[in-house]
Amino acid sequence: MAKFELKLPQMGESVAEATLTAWLKEVGDTIEMDEAVFEIATDKVDSEVPSEVEGVLLEKLFNIDDIIKVGQTVAVIELEGGSESGGVLHTDQKGETTEVLPEEVPVLEEKAANVQELVGSTAQSFADTTRFYSPLVKNIAREEGITTSELDGIVGTGKEGRVTKNDILAYIENGKPQITEVAKPVVEPVSAPEPVKQKTTVSAEPHQVTRVQSNGEDEIIPMTRMGKLIAHHMIESISTSAHVQSFIEVDVTKVVAWRNKVKDAFQKSEGEKLTFTPIFMEAVAKALKKYPMVNISVEGETVIRKKNINIGMAAALPDGNLIVPVIKNADQLNLVGMAKVVNDLANRARNNALKPDEVKDGTYTVTNVGSFGSVFGTPIINQPQVGILALGAIRKMPSVIETAEGDFIGIRSKMFLSHSYDHRVVNGALGGMFVKAVADYLEAWDVDREI
Repeated sequence: MAKFELKLPQMGESVAEATLTAWLKEVGDTIEMDEAVFEIATDKVDSEVPSEVEGVLLEKLFNIDDIIKVGQTVAVIELEGGSESGGVLHTDQKGETTEVLPEEVPVLEEKAANVQELVGSTAQSFADTTRFYSPLVKNIAREEGITTSELDGIVGTGKEGRVTKNDILAYIENGKPQITEVAKPVVEPVSAPEPVKQKTTVSAEPHQVTRVQSNGEDEIIPMTRMGKLIAHHMIESISTSAHVQSFIEVDVTKVVAWRNKVKDAFQKSEGEKLTFTPIFMEAVAKALKKYPMVNISVEGETVIRKKNINIGMAAALPDGNLIVPVIKNADQLNLVGMAKVVNDLANRARNNALKPDEVKDGTYTVTNVGSFGSVFGTPIINQPQVGILALGAIRKMPSVIETAEGDFIGIRSKMFLSHSYDHRVVNGALGGMFVKAVADYLEAWDVDREI
């Protein structure tokens, strides 16, 4: 019986390795085409890896919590109804599967160097798409002459909208109907950055770590994989950026009144709930547009001003951990579009259904500490960004109201905005003007604004 090596596929251009979190099949189990075999987790998202063939799971090469490099063989599957040659099916980086017999190995190794360049120049490339396709789907696409743009237009029925074998075969059987291609945002080509040199701080005395003592009544709880990643990122950010905070109190009475007035009509017309989050995101996007030197990152001794405004939206997960999906090109969305993107990312974050590309390339981050009742906070910057804004709880407060007839006390809806920024590149004036711009936009909200 022929054997097939199931490898860890490329999960995104920035993902080089993953942690094996669960085996969904045991040795001896029958596996269907496109059926999930194991689950992996990256520092971005979790995902299932499907089989590209039908057969029986013969061997598991990694244990749970092992680190796997992209391209490494994770499992061996024995093909049903295969040849008796004892060969092994290999899937190359382009997703093409070939059977290699034992006696052919020396010959193939000798020819590999000669044909590699030819294969690379003739095979269809999927490098221009960020969507994940299994090697099986890629093989079918090549054989049928289906372009990458056509593939991107096929509606997938698999997990996270993934295109399955049945999806592409149905597309072929229907005579390759014309697909309306969705316009993609223009992305400026960016040259690969030089590796950042590791900063080394030499201290006179080695740092002494205090060992925590515990008795028999204490519970020892290991940190989760994501918890360890978050802890590492937070310590790295504190040691990298010179954190400074600016706070401002905002009167959002007009925003609260407008939302209460239109939220029912909004849900009826758009099928989406209108929360405060998209309103705040719109205000932040406009402030970033006004002060582009907050929409930057630091690399060594250079500053990179970002062309796109991609706002990260910190979301708490049911297990207590945190993830930051990114609203791409937030300044180009109207309020309806912003609300739909915010709700979609938040829902899929809670259901662990985000894709790797949806948690990358953020240029600024917003976190809503008010959802837990906090009035304000001092959030830690999400590297390599230089700023993060914390939204405090909205509270009804007595306030002095200035009018032409004089001052009086009234009840107003107010909140605090807490802006943490990197003092290496953002001075107090810029950091303060930025958060003041957000506040001014919210306080000047048009209560007669149409949806």
